Amino acid sequence: MLVLTRKVSQSIVIGDGIEVVVLEVRGEQVRLGIKAPKNVTVHRKEIYEQISQEGRDESKPNDSNSGS
Repeated sequence: MLVLTRKVSQSIVIGDGIEVVVLEVRGEQVRLGIKAPKNVTVHRKEIYEQISQEGRDESKPNDSNSGS
């Protein structure tokens, strides 16, 4: 894991097209702005994990339709 220190208005660049900007620091909360190409999806981690779990659930065979 890369650990960086940034101040408000400073940013980091990921690859060729993603920029993460520190917008505000308020107590223990940090507001970030993310500039990314439209073809790149950006989610909070908990939302990404929920979407991934739903995809895994949908790909499982449904036992109630087994025809027994």
